[in-house]
Amino acid sequence: MHTVFLGTSEFAVAVLRRLAASAHRPLLVVTRPDRPRGRGRRLAPPPAAVAARELGIELLQPRSVNDDDARAAIASARPEVVCVCAFGGLIREPLLSEHLMLNVHPSLLPRWRGAAPVERAIMAGDVETGVSIMRVVAALDAGPVCARRAEPIHRDDTYGTLAPRLQRIAGDLLVEALDDRPPFADQDDAHATYAEKIAQAERALDPARTPAELERVVRALTPHIGARIDRDGAEPLGVCAATIRADVRDVARGELGARDGALLFGATGGALELREVKPAGGRAMPAGAFLRGHAL
Repeated sequence: MHTVFLGTSEFAVAVLRRLAASAHRPLLVVTRPDRPRGRGRRLAPPPAAVAARELGIELLQPRSVNDDDARAAIASARPEVVCVCAFGGLIREPLLSEHLMLNVHPSLLPRWRGAAPVERAIMAGDVETGVSIMRVVAALDAGPVCARRAEPIHRDDTYGTLAPRLQRIAGDLLVEALDDRPPFADQDDAHATYAEKIAQAERALDPARTPAELERVVRALTPHIGARIDRDGAEPLGVCAATIRADVRDVARGELGARDGALLFGATGGALELREVKPAGGRAMPAGAFLRGHAL
């Protein structure tokens, strides 16, 4: 089957590689323009652009996928299906109606429509998530679904452990959907929830929340975004791993404390034990090493 692939992120790359290894190898990859990255703010290509070049697939990086030139390039490939995964750009009419578009979304729709479904599922304490294949429509992640597969969220899962499993499911499920052409079923909008993009302020651990809530935030943002503790008069402290300490009640909310070699952060109804931290400008380290080298 002739396909075109729209995607940008590392998650999209995993799906692209699986698609390229199938009978539905894309004739064209469309991704976002290069943009400044890192401390030096040097222009760098998105992960999907790097992968497309490695795979020897024609690459297009338009300012907007909805521009006439971009639409013409997609049409010239004569795709039977345009596959979309973590593209990060709004697809508008008339492009929406010019091709059958299948979106690969890492949640069990209609739960967690939106930009950060994996993170939001972990933050909410969901016991499972998954991948859905849906037809792209104008409304956000609201199109009818033709395939869905669940994946458990383990008690110790971080984004870094859960996302690779979802990537494998996503690639396989997309290829199966292209092979088998399963029927579509409308989503039940009454059960929809929305996974908003992670805001900068959400990275800061809020001591007004419980240790269990904060521990889920740490796992959801590890390792790609990173949680942190804001400290008065000191640089923020990144938190890479933590455990719940509901038994600790003598560390004031929002304060850092040390007890029996453990680094603790006071929260509502207990404390969070910081197991691995990242000082500003430094590398991640065990909490014990931080305590030996830094004054609280």
